[in-house]
Amino acid sequence: MATIKDVARKANVSITTVSRVINNKTEGVSEETRERILKVMQDLNYQPNRIARGLVTKRTNTLGLILPDIANPFFPEIARGVEDTANIYGYNVILCNTDDRTDKEELYINVLKEKCVDGIVFTSSVNPVSEHIKQLMDYKMPFVLLDRYMDIDHLPGVYSDGYDGMYQITRYLFEMGHRDIAYIGGPSLSATAKHRYEGFEYALREYGVGLDDVLIEEGNYKISGGKEAMARLVEKGMDFTAVACANDLMAVGAMEVLKDKGYRIPEDVSVTGFDDIQLSGLIEPKLTTVAQPCYEMGAVATRMLIKLIEGQALEEQEIKLKPRLVIRNSVKRVI
Repeated sequence: MATIKDVARKANVSITTVSRVINNKTEGVSEETRERILKVMQDLNYQPNRIARGLVTKRTNTLGLILPDIANPFFPEIARGVEDTANIYGYNVILCNTDDRTDKEELYINVLKEKCVDGIVFTSSVNPVSEHIKQLMDYKMPFVLLDRYMDIDHLPGVYSDGYDGMYQITRYLFEMGHRDIAYIGGPSLSATAKHRYEGFEYALREYGVGLDDVLIEEGNYKISGGKEAMARLVEKGMDFTAVACANDLMAVGAMEVLKDKGYRIPEDVSVTGFDDIQLSGLIEPKLTTVAQPCYEMGAVATRMLIKLIEGQALEEQEIKLKPRLVIRNSVKRVI
């Protein structure tokens, strides 16, 4: 394996001059010399030591990505958007999965600091306010929040408009003739779940339906949570013709319970989800849902982070992307 000494010897320059070229320093290096050194590096297949280079540039060209649940099909698409965009700008990505646990969140923030990452794309646990944000601020670590809101002003972040998405799909249920609509929401501590519920609530008010007339259960954004919440709704009595779920995984769990109980979807009960994960278009009946721009969210957050790392001002501190309604065949019109 070629070394920096080999490059310097073949290019007939000093090691210091090679180092200047590697670290993009133009002072004292002519364009001709620079081109010659780059040619020698290519001929020798010389790869600069990133750690050593980082000691000079104070950069490792590495980003951290903290996600709460990589088993949820919503998040791999976000991760792909982050990784693809980071690679375009010459950065690598270290992925950390917290399982929605604040202790793992803290652990990974410390690990990424020790790895000297240049910045972090951070999707928090379900807590609406995280002490770990203060931790990142104390470290003076550039970061961008992704998907899940924090109740702290002026933090850079990229989100999908969950309020608007849930409003869209609830309004669609009303337009299809439904008036008795049950709701399976996300964890009560999650700001994302709160915003989706507020969109649902607004649609109810718009159509003159009071909250006292609606059956509501809390889930956990997982299939298991959808099953458990749906089982509780069934026990309360089937006084609803549709159930709106705050994500697709819970909708899948809810549909499984309904089918096990002998209910037909959508003939007896209509079901909607949120996220538009790949599974939602594969199950039967195919799930009517709200598509979030997952890949774009990851890409936009990464571009924001790289701007922060490079000392550029952000045009917007908070970017909210619009979701869209995806109509399939899990909803029946009622008369």
